[in-house]
Amino acid sequence: MTTPSPLLSRPGAVEAAGADAGVAAHYGEPLREQRALAAGTAVVDLSHRGVVTVTGPDRLSWLNTLSSQQVAGLQPSESSELLLLSVQGRIDFDARVIDDGATTWLIVEAAEAAPLAEFLNRMKFMLRVDIADVSADWAVVGSTKAVPEWSGLLAWQDPWPHVGAGGYSYATVPEASHPGLDRPWFEYLIPAADLEEKVAGRPLAGVLAAEALRVAAWRPRIGAETDDKTIPHELDLLRTAVHLAKGCYKGQETIARVHNLGHPPRRLVFLQLDGSQHTLPQAGSPVLVGERKVGTVTSVAQHYEMGPVALAVIKRSVAPDEILTVLDGDEPYPAAQELIVAPDAGQVVGRQTGFMKGPRP
Repeated sequence: MTTPSPLLSRPGAVEAAGADAGVAAHYGEPLREQRALAAGTAVVDLSHRGVVTVTGPDRLSWLNTLSSQQVAGLQPSESSELLLLSVQGRIDFDARVIDDGATTWLIVEAAEAAPLAEFLNRMKFMLRVDIADVSADWAVVGSTKAVPEWSGLLAWQDPWPHVGAGGYSYATVPEASHPGLDRPWFEYLIPAADLEEKVAGRPLAGVLAAEALRVAAWRPRIGAETDDKTIPHELDLLRTAVHLAKGCYKGQETIARVHNLGHPPRRLVFLQLDGSQHTLPQAGSPVLVGERKVGTVTSVAQHYEMGPVALAVIKRSVAPDEILTVLDGDEPYPAAQELIVAPDAGQVVGRQTGFMKGPRP
């Protein structure tokens, strides 16, 4: 169980629920907080996040053999993202990765920390590595700008939406036009005992603000956009979390097979929801074409500029120009879709390889 953040004592703080329990959803003015976070004048308390450390001389080469990402040569303070997959290529863990020269830090969702530490301990065998769940000792604070006063702290910088070395874009827009460029993102590691002191005097935004910016940036989140069948291609995660030319790892066969065929069975889509209602649909609401269910809403937010928006995972076969309906109980929400992952991913231009994959003859 996540220990409630001391910042919940701030005036107006309303605790979040679900995966974000333990920190503030907002401090009384969600849209104002969102504007401040987007402008870089506010920071967001993410101290409920899980933090797992890996120490020892074999740490990076060992993580390299286990994961989808090339991290063997990760330099101190360099940020990366890795996935740990099942044999079938489905996402088990998604970790933000940063190394300080002696320790590799893995920042994960609150519910992932203990299972991740347990999994890594089972996999270390005779290698010189030590794994620890240090979530209780460290807090995470998010910002859209680097904080000069925190230059001495370790900070993970989200590589999204840049296509990393060995990565590949399944998106329908070129990187230069990707909306994720409007959301640079930093996550600072702060000793939990110093959290209140470090943020003293700084405007705070709640996680509702951070989630709205994430949704607008098309940034998938494990536990929200994922289920027990999710493969990375469906969420465009090959751009930041998968290296297609690295050595063998669990799930690699699925990564290669689906990439070569260019047809992930589902695709992530951005939805602009009808704003005439006074409520928002809930995550988990079905997405319909007519009366046929074609997918599920995964994240919903009220954006300070665009209004009600959402991410959803739908069937690849849904036509790109199809008008969708989100059904929450008996309440229908018309939704215009904006493509994130191409319906025929085989037509996506490969940034790293410079070729266009056409359909197979």
